Amino acid sequence: MLAAFLIMLREGMEASLITGVVATYLGRTGRGSWLPAVWVGVLLAVAASLFVGMGLQIVSAEFPQKAQELFEAIVGLVAVGVLVSMVFWMRKAARSIRSELEGSIDSALAAGSGQGWALIGLVFFAVASEGLESVFFLLAVFQQSTGPAVPLGALAGVLVAAGIGYAIYVGGVRINLRLFFRLTGIFILVVAAGLLASVLRNLHEAGLWNGLQQTVFDLSGVLPVSGLPGSLLSGIFNYQDTPTLGEVLVYGVFLVVTLVAFLRPVTAPAQQQPGPAAVVAKDANVRA
Repeated sequence: MLAAFLIMLREGMEASLITGVVATYLGRTGRGSWLPAVWVGVLLAVAASLFVGMGLQIVSAEFPQKAQELFEAIVGLVAVGVLVSMVFWMRKAARSIRSELEGSIDSALAAGSGQGWALIGLVFFAVASEGLESVFFLLAVFQQSTGPAVPLGALAGVLVAAGIGYAIYVGGVRINLRLFFRLTGIFILVVAAGLLASVLRNLHEAGLWNGLQQTVFDLSGVLPVSGLPGSLLSGIFNYQDTPTLGEVLVYGVFLVVTLVAFLRPVTAPAQQQPGPAAVVAKDANVRA
């Protein structure tokens, strides 16, 4: 439940910040009449994400056992990929996302016709990318956990993110977003390591991977997965009380490599000519 809550909180915060930047910029530049197009784009993105998630869940239910395990492995790999890309993309793009969005808005509304559709498309693709990332993560987690805890945690994360986003946009509430994304980024990489280890387990159960199956340690008598603490750790970090050598190696190597890369200081970009988005943002700030 905690993993679903925190990751959906982060995804929701990213979507809220994107929507807030768009709405604020439209209001600041006297184009508030385009706000309904923003909400249409958001609603379409949410609907598309739900549709994709439900479709994948329905299709996977028809698979035989080994095909089901293979499908879970594929979904897990995709989930790991989107989680890692999300963490590193935000680490890199946090400094320029506002100017890039504002430049894209100006480009969308500069068209002679179809301005509304251009703005809807801009918001749709920006928010839908966050939604689809969430879909694959939640599918992977739902396959590992049963019961209502994970869906409730995910829903709570979305609602809290929406509330924080609204407070930032309307009430001027300030939070340390850099620290927020850094801490949640570390947590997400730990979760992704557990998902990657579960992918190896799914591949073994699908009959596609049979190497490194020696049990490294056995904690079933001390901290069994069937117990409450073990089930909580399993739901959050994909804990296993009898992990195999392959799972431990995948977990450890992935976590070390990604954490070292993520915690490395971000180097300032070299001096270069500003791109179109930066020029547009600068001009907009001068006019404001």
